[in-house]
Amino acid sequence: MATEVTRELLHRLPKAELHVHLDGSLRPETMLELAAEYGKKMPAHDAETLRDYMHVQDARNLVEYLERFSITLSVMQTADALERIAYELAEDLARENVRYAEIRYSPILNAQEGLPLTETVDAPLRGLARAEKDFGIKTAIIICGIRNMEPATSRDLADLTVAYKDRGVVAFDLAGAEYNYPAKKHKDAFYTVINKNMAATIHAGEAYGAESIHQALHYCRANRIGHGTRLYEDPDLMRFMNDFRVPIEICLTSNVQTRAVESFDKHPVRMYYDEGLVLSLNTDNRLMSATTVTEEYWRAHQHLGFTWDELVDLALMSFDSAFMHRTEKLALLDAVRREIESLTSATA
Repeated sequence: MATEVTRELLHRLPKAELHVHLDGSLRPETMLELAAEYGKKMPAHDAETLRDYMHVQDARNLVEYLERFSITLSVMQTADALERIAYELAEDLARENVRYAEIRYSPILNAQEGLPLTETVDAPLRGLARAEKDFGIKTAIIICGIRNMEPATSRDLADLTVAYKDRGVVAFDLAGAEYNYPAKKHKDAFYTVINKNMAATIHAGEAYGAESIHQALHYCRANRIGHGTRLYEDPDLMRFMNDFRVPIEICLTSNVQTRAVESFDKHPVRMYYDEGLVLSLNTDNRLMSATTVTEEYWRAHQHLGFTWDELVDLALMSFDSAFMHRTEKLALLDAVRREIESLTSATA
């Protein structure tokens, strides 16, 4: 008999989160406390009103979706704030049984008031290390270049990524406004990272078409694709990604918010799964998208008909797509499989 999918069951499912932005996942309560401490203005004076304001419900495109990040970044300019925010994000993830998370952000955006770039990385790493000790969640950092910044800035951030290899940073990314800012202009930064045997993932195929994914793969040698929403526009490229098992970091809710898709029901993830592509479900931004990893799995079930067995498959693919050393990944996967078997048996 098929297992009935409930929110509670999905909450208990061990999950991985591979695409979550640090500056898009703050607690509103923390934002208000930090704003008071640092003399920053917030658009609301209580947590619930601020939470509602930060939830993007009126964006017409990706650029408008990104506008609210200036608010969170205003209170992310000190080491103490970064350490706290990273710790709290890991705690929030652990509370919904996320066992592994790769948290991404662009340190250059946290150095606007003079914080050294090294400290913009060291501080979140301290917070994540404390969270792993307190909650048992394994975490890593992905450093992002920004598409609409100069390629030289991306190269600096790539150098920063390499400097933290095997010290908590596992990959380099390219984020930000996609339309009119091609990834190939930043290919030298990706060469820097890949040449040091590190991984790369790139936001692509969200606000621009399959050509953006093509550049991410063939100019920048991305190991994973963030969003990949419009991959279906190029069936040949989709076959390439399937053949070479390139994972796609799916973010259902934010894709609806940014108008990358018309609705949850019309998201191509159902087709991608049926075609056999490697996929993971992710939040993108817990605050701006008012979501959790559990909620993303629930929406895949409610709107796209994913069964329990299929959602388990997605969870396992997420862990297998992690930028972890293979031996560590296999040990984690083994533990997760045993837990899922026990969970499934208990609900049978």
